[in-house]
Amino acid sequence: MVAVLYVFAFSFFFEVSPTDYAVLFLTFALVLGAEMVNTALERLCDRDAQGFSQWVKVIKDVAAGAVLVCALFAVGVGVCLFWQPESLWGIWQYYTARWWRIPLLLASLGLAGAFVVWGPKPLWDRLFKR
Repeated sequence: MVAVLYVFAFSFFFEVSPTDYAVLFLTFALVLGAEMVNTALERLCDRDAQGFSQWVKVIKDVAAGAVLVCALFAVGVGVCLFWQPESLWGIWQYYTARWWRIPLLLASLGLAGAFVVWGPKPLWDRLFKR
């Protein structure tokens, strides 16, 4: 989810057509859908398995591999859509034009990293000391 938000936010710096946005949203849906199926299969296997099972291991490995394949192809789509060096230079100029934008970006990246590591509820509890 964090990557989806950053990719979408930075997409406005690039020349992206409506068709490109359609491809981008389909790519988001594919990766997030694969993650959801992977999570469902893992939870189902954990619920039904009693101890170690080779079948459960194979199911979990294949589901995780499917997510990896989707993520790698998403990177490929991103490179195809966003490989525009002049736009990358425009992003650099945008953030260096005002001194406060860089710390703001770094703070958002820090929060995003914490969200990825701890998840939404533990992050909320850590921030507001519940």
